[in-house]
Amino acid sequence: MKLDTLKYGFDHTTMPADPLADYWAPEVHDALAHGDWALTEARSRLDLAAWQGFTTDLPRDPYVNRRWKRMSWLALDEAGGVQDLGHCPMAQGGAFNDADSMADRLRYYEPLSPAFLERADVLAFVRAWARLWGFQPNEPILMQITGARGEGRIDPLQGQGIHADGCKALSILVLSRRNVLGADSHLYEDKAGSRPLVDTTLMPGDILHLRDDRLFHSVDPLAQLDPGLPFERFVIIINGRFVDDFQNRILRRHFPQAVLDRH
Repeated sequence: MKLDTLKYGFDHTTMPADPLADYWAPEVHDALAHGDWALTEARSRLDLAAWQGFTTDLPRDPYVNRRWKRMSWLALDEAGGVQDLGHCPMAQGGAFNDADSMADRLRYYEPLSPAFLERADVLAFVRAWARLWGFQPNEPILMQITGARGEGRIDPLQGQGIHADGCKALSILVLSRRNVLGADSHLYEDKAGSRPLVDTTLMPGDILHLRDDRLFHSVDPLAQLDPGLPFERFVIIINGRFVDDFQNRILRRHFPQAVLDRH
């Protein structure tokens, strides 16, 4: 399904020739080119409070306890607009997912809502993300809203630990972090974690870009900062160019015309 482009909500008489040219600062491009990761912010580019509103109606994840999730497959079209490719399950082989509840199986989720996908700042974000990574038309892009809320202590990765997602381009944008203790993010050069690169606490609006085929990442368990109040942490995960052959086989089955990575 073709989504509306950025024609609405902007005065074209005052727009620059390329409104996405400076979406990411030059140092983001440099960091990815030379260090395979970059930490920056996107809150100045989008309505974070409005995006947070889309976490309230997320269905429960049927495969992971105490997690909520929606996801959609997107791609650029030949004109540079964003299109919704339609339904395709998520698939991660055991080489990329250590959790018994998720590895080597097809996972089916409800799509992102049209109200979210049709937002001008969402379309701009997807286009700018695709431009950052050099995506071409018809390359599948997986975009998710996912996270956890509740009480006690929870492992947001459900046993994955230090891992890679099986792709070349991966970004994690934190939408909300309320009453959270823990949930710090870590990057490593190796799956064993013996060569750490960065330890950081991503706050709402922060986004971490990484070359997932070269680095590994993890997130610490989270708990309530104030024991009398529930916690909440939701993120946007957007990734593509899969090196997981399992996922690529499923993508080819559902999207025969898709441009897939040959790694």
